[in-house]
This record gives sequence, structure tokens and C-alpha cells, in this order.
Amino acid sequence: MQQTIEATIDERGNVRLLEPIQLSEPRRAVVTILTDEPDFSETALFSEAALAEDWERPEEDVAWSYLQHDKINAVRF
Repeated sequence: MQQTIEATIDERGNVRLLEPIQLSEPRRAVVTILTDEPDFSETALFSEAALAEDWERPEEDVAWSYLQHDKINAVRF
């Protein structure tokens, strides 16, 4: 399972996590350097994994299926 954890990085490249984590073994990580001020695209990026849990449920497909039907019909004409 992937986790997103906020951290700060100083001028020398030292990474400090802003919350404690527990790992059963060493793991790889990806570091993304952000601007000082978060913008909407960063917020959306951080929210994507959490929202995907809801978006990828079968109930969501059923709830929005009527839009797919209209989209398919629009493409045919």
C-alpha cells in the first residue's frame, strides 16, 4: 500500500518527516520538491489516492452509468 507523508527538506537535502511512521522493513520512496505555496494542482494530486477509493467502487459506476449512455449516443451522431 502506498502512503503519502508530508516532509520538509533543508538546504543540505536532509529530509524530516512531519509525522511518525512505522515500517516493517526498509522501503523505497519518491521525493517530490514542492513550491513554498501549495497550489490547486498539488492539492488535487494529494487527494487523488483517497478519492480513488470512492471513485473505483462498483456502486459509483452504477450511479453514473446514465452519463456514459448519453456520451455513447452523442458520439454516434
